[in-house]
Amino acid sequence: MAPHLLSIPAVAAALDVDRRTVYRFIAAGELPVVDLRTGPARSRVRVPAASLDDFINSRAVSAPVRCR
Repeated sequence: MAPHLLSIPAVAAALDVDRRTVYRFIAAGELPVVDLRTGPARSRVRVPAASLDDFINSRAVSAPVRCR
């Protein structure tokens, strides 16, 4: 079964950030993509849903411990 692929706007909406921020995560190598070439000069990237889940889980923080 093929992985579910998300568009950049869908990833931006899921993370509640701007599309440029998603492209920064991609450029930094933090968010893997699949490149679906549609021509020699054009690239169309998609983010596998599993990669987005991994990205979110890697940034999760636990609740702060309250000191008494």
